[in-house]
Amino acid sequence: MSKIAAEKVREFRAEAKFQRTSPQKAKLVLDTIKGMRVEQALNTIHFSTKRIAPVVEKVLRSAIQNANYLSQEQGLDVDVDNLYVRTAVANEGPRMKRIRPAPMGRAFRYQRRIAHIIVTVAEKKPLTPAIAATPKAPAAKTKGKPAAKKAAAKKAPAKKAAKKTAAKKAAAK
Repeated sequence: MSKIAAEKVREFRAEAKFQRTSPQKAKLVLDTIKGMRVEQALNTIHFSTKRIAPVVEKVLRSAIQNANYLSQEQGLDVDVDNLYVRTAVANEGPRMKRIRPAPMGRAFRYQRRIAHIIVTVAEKKPLTPAIAATPKAPAAKTKGKPAAKKAAAKKAPAKKAAKKTAAKKAAAK
């Protein structure tokens, strides 16, 4: 456990602030790339038809370059091919208040929304033998429980069938 705590996963992030789109629309694109490998996420964004997709692609490329630059600058061993999108968030920025002319000299107020887009990438580490061994133990315990339930389910119809045959014999006499 101490080795796992000592190995800190490095995150690299990039931000695009004051983007002229609503956070709700930006989240539609960001939710599609969460958890994907960087290469696959870039392909997904590239073929997206949303208007904010090029901005999200630019932010993702910036996060990748930040990872590349910081790994060289600090001497870290970061493999760019193993990067994945850890978080992709669109926060709300300040709203611009605008006025639209309305009938009979009146004016309607409306708000233009602004989003701050933040993308974080991290390196996916291969599983170490200590980590890989732990999930196997609980899986062995769960195998016994469903088998017991299945055996009980098989016995129940057999009892009912025995009662029915006894009832048929009694009716026949």
